Amino acid sequence: MSEKVQLPDERNADILININGILHKREDAKVSVFDSVVQGGDAVWEGIRVYNKKVFMLEEHLDRLMDSAKAMAFAQIPSRDSVRKEIFRTLNANKMYDEAHMRLTLTRGEKTTSGMSPHFNQSGPTLIILAEWKKPVYNASGIKLITSSIRRNSPQCVDSKIHHNNLINNILAKIEANLAGVDDAVMLDINGFVSETNATNIFFVKNGVTYTPFADSCLPGITRRNVILLARANDIPIEEKMLTIAEMYAADEAFVTGSMGELTPVLTIDGRQIGEGETGKFTKKFMTLYQAKCASEGVEIPEDII
Repeated sequence: MSEKVQLPDERNADILININGILHKREDAKVSVFDSVVQGGDAVWEGIRVYNKKVFMLEEHLDRLMDSAKAMAFAQIPSRDSVRKEIFRTLNANKMYDEAHMRLTLTRGEKTTSGMSPHFNQSGPTLIILAEWKKPVYNASGIKLITSSIRRNSPQCVDSKIHHNNLINNILAKIEANLAGVDDAVMLDINGFVSETNATNIFFVKNGVTYTPFADSCLPGITRRNVILLARANDIPIEEKMLTIAEMYAADEAFVTGSMGELTPVLTIDGRQIGEGETGKFTKKFMTLYQAKCASEGVEIPEDII
């Protein structure tokens, strides 16, 4: 790696990246300019965490990957067993058993010529497993948000239940957050209701009840689902609801969820302090429950798969 490049974690300078079952050094890991992910963002992906020699929520992530590929009409989809094996191979090759995050990408594959039509895809899909040393990406004490002018796609446009690589809406919202000097941006749906942030699902607490937007114009995230299940299992009132900007500002607490950042408190939105401007008691409770789940669950990594 060039000395001028500052990596978030220097351990990632020497990682091995899996492309269609072949492990490459970081500087050699490449896909064709004819690959569908380059031609039009034509791919699906998952973000998966590793804790204590276990892959967290592996089967749930594979479910979503396969469902997304099917919805995108991929002609060929690798078997779950083959994807699982390559995940384990990649983690073992990098000796990554904790504090790691994987970006799993399945593209429609290489085309015979540039163009949108899947008729040009004749070589089968491309599977990329990018595992990095990566602790939760947000400040654990809390983050600041703005409301983006960019709307989240509705099912009338692109169904958010397809976990696809075409993320330009989210990137444009993130640019607004960067320019405003905050961490991320809340995205509204086309009717002006709260959807999610550019990178996470979002929850609010008001008068002891936890609320989250319906998963219509937002991704029904796996961490989001875990929070809902943890609330129900621990008798914490929780509801899915159409939430307005005013309700967002008036929340007693807010937090965001996602595999890369886990659970993170929200301190301000559009300059309005949320609650006491610190991690609230319900947020702390959810964080504790979630961390316990991460520590105790997951699919063990068989170290003999190399």
